[in-house]
Amino acid sequence: MLKQLFLFSFLFLSFTSFSQDKQSHWLNELIAVQIDAKEHVFIGSSEIHEAQWDTLQQPRFWQEIMLLSPDSVLVNSASTRTIVGKYAYKDWMSQSEIQKKKVKDSLRLAFGIDSTETLNVTTGKNDFYRFDLVFSSLPEGVSTFEEYGVDPWYAQSILLIESPGKIAKSSVGAYGPFQLMPGVARAYGLKVSKALDERKDFKRSAYAASQLISKVCIPSAKSIAKSAGLEPDEQAIWFRLLTMHVYHAGSGNVKAVVNACGEVECGEELIQKMWQTKAASFGNSSQNYSQLTLAAHLQLEELIQQKELEIYKCPISLE
Repeated sequence: MLKQLFLFSFLFLSFTSFSQDKQSHWLNELIAVQIDAKEHVFIGSSEIHEAQWDTLQQPRFWQEIMLLSPDSVLVNSASTRTIVGKYAYKDWMSQSEIQKKKVKDSLRLAFGIDSTETLNVTTGKNDFYRFDLVFSSLPEGVSTFEEYGVDPWYAQSILLIESPGKIAKSSVGAYGPFQLMPGVARAYGLKVSKALDERKDFKRSAYAASQLISKVCIPSAKSIAKSAGLEPDEQAIWFRLLTMHVYHAGSGNVKAVVNACGEVECGEELIQKMWQTKAASFGNSSQNYSQLTLAAHLQLEELIQQKELEIYKCPISLE
């Protein structure tokens, strides 16, 4: 059993560029664990649970994928991510397209799924989502973003889903722990050349990512939210997810898909509509991005529990 304790003083960082309300909110989300008598600070998942994002099928589906070996596939409903079948990867791939269609048709019949609903076949990705490898870098990401005065929730999110535990280069040229494009990195003072690529330097990469989030992504998300008739709340999970979409797909594509979503009553509805809507270059991978973000935070929570680490919740008074 995890022992819930309280620390009243463990973190001494500067938050001078932000209001006391924002500071207090961030601090209330911090948790710490003891590993070999050393404190490691993370962002907890309490906000996700309180807003009941954890009850939705989409992040729960991606948690399954994060734990599933690539030798298996899950057949699932594209709109709801309801899992309707599990097969060995080699067995599924050995079938002809006609055979695959017959299997999908039988699953539609068995689960009462409409013929117009797309059934996806998603391969397990536990070889990519190596949270055991990224675990040790998360506290550094959290503290670095705090040092630069940027919500550390974003640091943890990006490290968990972009290139967990690795600094591999993507097919479009993004590189480093925060998967920065060359132009973005250079815009924030990083050197990117054949001789030297500072995107692989954690501190430098974290700096550039934090500035991109604070100077471009958050302001863009605020503008897009207002255009949808919503009042931005920087600490709300829905707003953070919208900001993550801007980080991944760019403001132009996010604005296009938000416009395509039509009228919404709240931010939570907007995000869930975005999961079902495509526009401009906001396609399947963009739809999945915030679902993966939620799943990764929830999976980190489970990893901490599995490690049977002692958790300290850390409310700190700034008065």
